[in-house]
Amino acid sequence: MYKSVMALFLAVTFFACESNYQNVKKLNLSDGAPIAVGKNVNFKYTDSGRLVTNLLTEKLLDYSNLEFPYKEFPNGIEVHFWDEKNKENIVTADYAIQFDGTGLVDLQQNVVVTTSDSVILKADQLYWDQKNAWIFTDQPYQIIFKDGSYNRGAVGFDSNQDFTFFLSRRNQGVQLIDQKITENDK
Repeated sequence: MYKSVMALFLAVTFFACESNYQNVKKLNLSDGAPIAVGKNVNFKYTDSGRLVTNLLTEKLLDYSNLEFPYKEFPNGIEVHFWDEKNKENIVTADYAIQFDGTGLVDLQQNVVVTTSDSVILKADQLYWDQKNAWIFTDQPYQIIFKDGSYNRGAVGFDSNQDFTFFLSRRNQGVQLIDQKITENDK
């Protein structure tokens, strides 16, 4: 009988300690502290064996433990994207934050998007809605096209992520027109 009581006591003590250990682990995370910190991150995403995305960052703070989870890149990011034809596009920013629940990425400070066909988009802030494949900003921006023409927007734009649909709210720029194109070329 004594051995049974001792065994029961030890079992209760063990499970109580395990429960307390989990509570202590939770308490060790300060309010608002990241659940993980990554340094010199080189994250590669593949699809069917093909490299699709490569994210490089000096520091990653993972706040997926919070009620509204997100990942923060306080020292900036460099992201390389490859399309189905293996054409590379590059995005850089001095700061970024990715909201897990909404799929929204907020890029800030010295944002530069360079497409595979040499189009360069520069902005102070740029939002990327990953779920809807949409890019937009309310901040001034500049686009430099491969032929040297450019567009400077004072208020912002909305675009699909391929830039095949682009709506500028208010802009000025220089467009180069090839006068050699004739009516028969259209």
